[in-house]
Amino acid sequence: MTTQFKLTMLQISNTVTLADWEIELNAIRSMGSGGQNVNKVSSAIHLRFDIRRSTLPAIYKERLLASNDSRISKEGVVVIKAQSHRTQEKNREDALTRLADLIRSVMVVPKTRRATKPTRSSQIKRVDNKKKQGQKKSLRGKPIL
Repeated sequence: MTTQFKLTMLQISNTVTLADWEIELNAIRSMGSGGQNVNKVSSAIHLRFDIRRSTLPAIYKERLLASNDSRISKEGVVVIKAQSHRTQEKNREDALTRLADLIRSVMVVPKTRRATKPTRSSQIKRVDNKKKQGQKKSLRGKPIL
């Protein structure tokens, strides 16, 4: 038996929020050891978030769909399973936090790399250091008679 949850809004940033209809939360039974509590109580949370149907800005949708995250299916649905806590409420908060963190991670614009060259003096120092190390190691060998 799974339980549906109602949620108000998930605040991602000052300008981006997710409405309650965009996130599907279901309570399921946890896996693993735990005895009677695991067998009786549905404390794990299964979160589903459809990227294509969401109201996220287009650039975030593109970046999420292009990201190589195992939690995003080929159909563009984020699936998060939270079962590390004993209570349903904490697992629900954990799942929502993980979704918000995933969306925030694609909001950061990666810096463009500028090609740089090492200075002439640093190149000379590096080669001199390599020569010194080579001489030091050659002295450690067996003496030639």
